[in-house]
Amino acid sequence: MSDVLSTPGHLISLAARGFARLSEARLKPLGFGVGHLPVLVALQDGQAATQRDLARFARIEQPSMAQMLARMERDGLIAREADPDDGRSRQISLTDTARARMPDACAVLFEGNRDAMAGFTEEEGVQLIGLLRRLIANLDRVT
Repeated sequence: MSDVLSTPGHLISLAARGFARLSEARLKPLGFGVGHLPVLVALQDGQAATQRDLARFARIEQPSMAQMLARMERDGLIAREADPDDGRSRQISLTDTARARMPDACAVLFEGNRDAMAGFTEEEGVQLIGLLRRLIANLDRVT
């Protein structure tokens, strides 16, 4: 039974939780959370998007996205405007505040990744990314 703790699924889960804790601690002073990252990335180019687009991009359910967007709006990170093409829909964009904090957020995330990858060669890092992308594609295919 202890072999279960040595499976890729368990080890990746531990690594993901470790990255989340590290990132959360470093993003918190900037007013961001780890859960905000997909939304921030999707909106950072200045293009507005819908809640449905963002939920699909982040691979989370619509109710969870709605809650996150409500918190982000409350915290002054996003703004919502009526969609000129669809009165039932709202366009979401980053506020100037969020846009101004994005470079610092990216910097702390890259720093955290460098810290976590200490002792790995550049080649090992590239290989790990490739392997993880393949794993994610397999998981997408079977789920």
